[in-house]
Amino acid sequence: MRATPIRIAIGDRVLSASLSDNPTARSLVDQLPMTTAFEDYSGQEVIGTPPTPLTMAGMPSGADPEVGDIGYYAPSGVVVLYYADVGYFPGIARIGRIEGDLSAIKGWSGSVRVTIERAD
Repeated sequence: MRATPIRIAIGDRVLSASLSDNPTARSLVDQLPMTTAFEDYSGQEVIGTPPTPLTMAGMPSGADPEVGDIGYYAPSGVVVLYYADVGYFPGIARIGRIEGDLSAIKGWSGSVRVTIERAD
């Protein structure tokens, strides 16, 4: 298997992204399309809860995501879209990457409905 192209729809903005070929990303692909509320967390990322928790089987115990990464934070069970550097944390799995402009996920107040779906 290779990376899975996805679309992240936030209102009238659509971001192109891809999910990696790893167990956690594949467990998210199995739940797509997904529409859920995301909200800003600490001015660094936006987070949303998938319908069911993603697997962490076979994944490293933590990661240092980069700006533009898509991650999963297992202790809280949330999908994370990173727009700032957060450093290494145990329980993070890097599962994908957003391409291009990240302004659509910055500066949120309250919750925003986000749809993630396959693009292929």
